[in-house]
Amino acid sequence: MKQEVVKVLQKAISNLKADMKSEEIEKFVEVPPSTELGDYAFPCFFLAGKLKDSPEQIALNIREKIGSDFPKTEFDDIQTSGPYVNFFVNRSAFAMKILREVQSQKEKYGHINIGKGKKALIEHTSINPNASPHVGRARNAIIGDSIVKILDFVGFKPEVHYYVNDISKQIALLVVAKAENKNFGQMLDIYIDISKKMEKDPQIEQQAFFWLRQFEAGDKAAISKFKKITSTCVKGQREILKRLGIEYDVFDYESEYIKNTKKILEKLKTTKRLHQDKDGRWYLDQSNTPVLKKMKFPALVLTRSDDTGLYPLRDISYTIDKMKKAEKNIVVLGEDQKLYFIQLSEALKLLNEKFPEVVHYSFILLGSKGKSKKMSTRKGEVVLLEDFIDDITKKAEKEIKKRKTKGDPKVVGVAAVKYKILKTSPNKSISFDIDEALQFEGDTGSYLLYSYARASSILKKAKKTPSINVSELDEKEFSLIKKISLFPDIVAKSYKELNPSLIASYSYQLAQTFNEFYHSCPVIGEKEESFRITVVDSFRKVLKTSLSLLGIKTLEVM
Repeated sequence: MKQEVVKVLQKAISNLKADMKSEEIEKFVEVPPSTELGDYAFPCFFLAGKLKDSPEQIALNIREKIGSDFPKTEFDDIQTSGPYVNFFVNRSAFAMKILREVQSQKEKYGHINIGKGKKALIEHTSINPNASPHVGRARNAIIGDSIVKILDFVGFKPEVHYYVNDISKQIALLVVAKAENKNFGQMLDIYIDISKKMEKDPQIEQQAFFWLRQFEAGDKAAISKFKKITSTCVKGQREILKRLGIEYDVFDYESEYIKNTKKILEKLKTTKRLHQDKDGRWYLDQSNTPVLKKMKFPALVLTRSDDTGLYPLRDISYTIDKMKKAEKNIVVLGEDQKLYFIQLSEALKLLNEKFPEVVHYSFILLGSKGKSKKMSTRKGEVVLLEDFIDDITKKAEKEIKKRKTKGDPKVVGVAAVKYKILKTSPNKSISFDIDEALQFEGDTGSYLLYSYARASSILKKAKKTPSINVSELDEKEFSLIKKISLFPDIVAKSYKELNPSLIASYSYQLAQTFNEFYHSCPVIGEKEESFRITVVDSFRKVLKTSLSLLGIKTLEVM
């Protein structure tokens, strides 16, 4: 229906000698806060400069140009209200059109082919392979996984990459601690212990650097130790993340990119921006970069004084390789890496290389009021993701028993975690309270699952044949169908902004609107049963698709 609004507007605006493309008009079409102001509205503020007139007068002029030349089967009326042109749709025609689309397209409703024939590479999670991950790292994986699903839904062929820092100081410390034959469950305690010892004994850090030099020099014993530890940790981390339904296609290992680093250093030398400090470390002078020049020391250090490379140098090599593999490239990073990503991007610009789109996320604080400090693996100040999943599953089971309802506690628990994380915009921090996340009322994953199950229950009881035919609509029926109609726009916007929180917010609003409909419009045994069954089924289909884009499974019974 939005496209019909755009067509009417485009013709009228063209008659005012202000040609606009349909895509440009569509950006401004909005849904008014009250149905008294129509079902769609077009603000005229931005046309004031082009047409040299007030927005109010422009709205009147557009309405005059439209005249009676608009499809009466689509719209009952078109009015103006101050600087707005307001469109009132033909409700029965609108309802039947939307329901027909949902019923025919099913789980594909809302699908757009923006990425058809294109590959998208998404790198997310990429936790240091030195211990079991803490719950704070889950946000990276959950946001990344949802973006993957959104990209797939809009036509891309997504490929999920996990960048394994297998030649980091953290792994070297585990080598010093002789952890190569230990199991995954032991790694965290070993890492915390060796980190505390290093604070008191500088020799331990020097031993770690020795093993790093040995690895870069190609020493087989060193490489074997590093690989054993990394393999154990990656396998363990992968199993934990799989419990959240999160999978990876490719594991890229940092050590594979050492071989190209010397070429990168040589190329950077030609820019006259690569220098050595008094300790012999190579660094990239970024003082001429506008976005970085305000820094106290605008430089990106690329090597140690012993000439072994640092993470940024190998990351440059990795990113160059990664950018060649897909038309669209995305990386999900914590907010603490904002400055680093700018530095990396500026280094790549110097090399005339491209860099990926980035989604930065803020951190998770546990407890109703949160905690003031960030979790630290090195200090042992963590809540392990594995323990967190176990805890929320047990609490979900208790909540289900207490309410005497049904449902898989694992599904309910994971839905609670994912929805709580995804409903908040990535750039905002989260205070995570388990009991609050598991509530069956309000803005929670449990509420959404319950709404879906309620719709399923209605459909199981239905006896009449579904129908989309309607001549008169209840206000709550129309509100629900109108909310369903917004799903394609929400998908498009979420893709454009790489922001799953838009879909999460929509899912909650959709469920709310359905429950208002449910309480106001009885279905079974009513004369409108055939039509309302179709409305309920359409809601159910769209909610399931919406939740699937968040990585949340649905339950038929709760």
